[in-house]
Amino acid sequence: MCVARPRTLHFAALPLDLGPMNEPVHNPEDVALMEARDASERQAMDGVRPDDRVDDERHDEENRLKPAYVKSVREALSASDNNAVYDLVEPLHPADVADLLELFDRDERAELTSAITDLMSSDVVAELNDFVREEMMESLAPEAVATIVEQLETDDAVQLIEDLDAADQRAILAEVEADDRAAIETALSFPEETAGRLMNREFVAVPEHMTVGQLIDFLREEPENNSDFAEDFWEIFVVDERHHPVGTCELSWILRTPRHIALTDVMKRDQTLIPVTMDQEELGLMFQKYDLISAAVVDEEGRLVGQMTVDDVVHIILEEAGEDALLLSGAGDGDINEPLREAYSSRVRWLIANLGTAVVASLIIAAFGAAIEQLVALAILMPIVASIGGNAGTQTMAVAVRAIATNQLTRANTWRIVRRELRVAVLNGITVAVLIGVAAGLIFEPLMGVVIGAAMVINIIVSGLAGVLVPVIFERLDQDPAVASSVFVTMITDSMGFFAFLGLAVLSGLVG
Repeated sequence: MCVARPRTLHFAALPLDLGPMNEPVHNPEDVALMEARDASERQAMDGVRPDDRVDDERHDEENRLKPAYVKSVREALSASDNNAVYDLVEPLHPADVADLLELFDRDERAELTSAITDLMSSDVVAELNDFVREEMMESLAPEAVATIVEQLETDDAVQLIEDLDAADQRAILAEVEADDRAAIETALSFPEETAGRLMNREFVAVPEHMTVGQLIDFLREEPENNSDFAEDFWEIFVVDERHHPVGTCELSWILRTPRHIALTDVMKRDQTLIPVTMDQEELGLMFQKYDLISAAVVDEEGRLVGQMTVDDVVHIILEEAGEDALLLSGAGDGDINEPLREAYSSRVRWLIANLGTAVVASLIIAAFGAAIEQLVALAILMPIVASIGGNAGTQTMAVAVRAIATNQLTRANTWRIVRRELRVAVLNGITVAVLIGVAAGLIFEPLMGVVIGAAMVINIIVSGLAGVLVPVIFERLDQDPAVASSVFVTMITDSMGFFAFLGLAVLSGLVG
């Protein structure tokens, strides 16, 4: 792993005479090299089926490991037949090996890891669930973890050790090479879930005065001269003397452009720069909005310090989407591998908060206790009003939270969205009120139908307003709207539902 030295061509080291500027694109040596590579690739592909990764023996139609296959691995493991376990696991992709490990319990994971030996690569570790990975890293010696860290890119290495205790982090970093350790420590100095923590420090940057031919020669240097070269890249960053990015060149442009053309004539000057302090949620939205494949990350002084690539951002987008859904439900991290104590503490506090809101609703019911005693029908019907209002509020809240998360709901259009949701709530309220009002009027008496219909309209309108205003207020207070919106919206809808229905029943004379 070479994370501390991004592949950059220094200006002083660039030779002034790199051959004729009009050198043909394809010389005999290049042609011979390409033919040799093509032959090697054809030979490697002989006998390989396109579906070798996903096959009927191990995977089902949805690319999940079959229960029968997992059972066969477990049986071989129980029989202490490590050779059979190795043979079963060897054909799997690293992501599938990670999935297999997650399907086993803690003790079985340790046995499986010992059985598959070298198949437990850094690629597998990078694909593991966060809780499973942390659990496995804590069980390994610092030297073993350091060996894995050195094989990973910076962002994956940081993700591997960031959740460990400070003492464990120091012990692991002490075993890591100096350059890699410096890069990881720099990344850990940035706040969690920011571009500085997540970015990849391996990239290719070249000075702006190069030509396409010079760039191609630079990229083709012997491997021993490119020990710090980024293994995979899609864009080449062009920088000035201060190491500020001034443009980007896609590899496809380089391959199609004559050698004598200057990079400044083919590079894309319009580029999206990401500050190291940008939150990962904003980062994901930026990649979505501008259809980015990769983007430069710059420090406070505008210097190029790393890059973000779409494969990392896809994970961020999925993580943020799942996080918002779980926060709305009060389920914490919502991970089936989450330790029992953490799962308990994250969920019980929201249940206690909901208990408090339920008490508020109960106090309203108690205030109308005498009316309920006179007419049992009120007790039968009032849960309907509260329940429908709660559903209406939850619908609006889900739309509002998503709109805030995707920047569709901003300060510029807040009141337009509020008016829209109010109109939707009125239409929904009238529709539901007619249905429940007619039914209640036929079963009980006409006045009961009028009362419950009016209460339904009031509660659904209030629920719709609460569903959009509560998340907006939290967002204005710089709080995550997904965290506590559901508790307050539930309290408002339940309380207003009971109050409107029972209050109208008393005011209308339905009860004394």
